[in-house]
This record gives sequence, C-alpha cells and structure tokens, in this order.
Amino acid sequence: MPENKRPTEDGGGSGYTPSSPVKRTLAWVGLAYALILLALTTYFFFTAKSLGNLGPLLALPGLIGLGAVALVSWRTTGRPGKWPATALAAICWLLALATLPLAAAGLMSNFGG
Repeated sequence: MPENKRPTEDGGGSGYTPSSPVKRTLAWVGLAYALILLALTTYFFFTAKSLGNLGPLLALPGLIGLGAVALVSWRTTGRPGKWPATALAAICWLLALATLPLAAAGLMSNFGG
C-alpha cells in the first residue's frame, strides 16, 4: 500500500462520521414516502388507472415522523423541552390515528364497483 494512502494514527484521515439520530429518523420517513410512491407507480403501470383521494394516506408518514423527530430531537439535544416534545408527539400521533380511517376510506374508494 502506498505511503500516502495509509490512514493516519492521529485521526487526521477522512473517517466515518455517522448521521445524527434526527437525520436517520427523517430518512425512515423518506423511505415510507418512497415505498408509497413506488406502490402508486406500480399500480398505475399495471392497471393504467391512477388512484385518487390519497391526501390522508400521504399525510400519515409525515405526522408519525414529526412526532418521532420531536422525541428523538429532545432525547439527543435536549431541545425542545421534555413536555413540549412529548405534547407535540402525542398531538401528531393522535392526528395520525384520527386520519387513519380517512386514509383507508380514501384508498378503498378507488376500488369500489
């Protein structure tokens, strides 16, 4: 191995720096949206019909993710405070729970006779 390619002992080389927990949480939310868009695109290619009434379905990953990001941010950085982060997470998750029947109804309205 050439001398200039070897990693240094003092850590001066370009080492691996892991992403923050907040970034990883947002990546999971992005993965959920990517899978939803993949399913919608695949359905369109196989049936030549696009699905409608999907607003509530597309709001669910964002609501769940926002609650998770609030808690992860509080646990890693201390901001926002414990009670605001818990309240925001509870509000987001309750809204997601209330939106779930609307999302199911909107999705099923595409398959009715």
